[in-house]
Amino acid sequence: MSGDLVGLVAVIMIFGIPVAGMYTYYRVRKLRTEERLAAIARGVSVPMEPDLSQAAHSRRAGILLVTGALGYITAFVMVARIEADPDVWCAAAFGVIPLAVGIGYFLDSTLVRHESRAS
Repeated sequence: MSGDLVGLVAVIMIFGIPVAGMYTYYRVRKLRTEERLAAIARGVSVPMEPDLSQAAHSRRAGILLVTGALGYITAFVMVARIEADPDVWCAAAFGVIPLAVGIGYFLDSTLVRHESRAS
């Protein structure tokens, strides 16, 4: 009976967490819009938040991917040192994929900045 309960909880979590995240995102966005409309109705000047540039988006994605990859690799290297299992080293090697993508985003950010300065 315990196995059935674990399966039920797993299914609820798989579907429940994304739905809860989407609802929270929707609710926060709705509250921000209502707040902005109320301020405009009172006559308060509400500055628009500037969007990030393409270079800033690439830089942010690069930072997140590189730090995530380094954390992933570090975690599996620590496990491999404790377990002394060569298969764990193979799992740690998969961290090179997001690391390479993150470095590519850094390169994209640099190229976009150089192109915008040249124009």
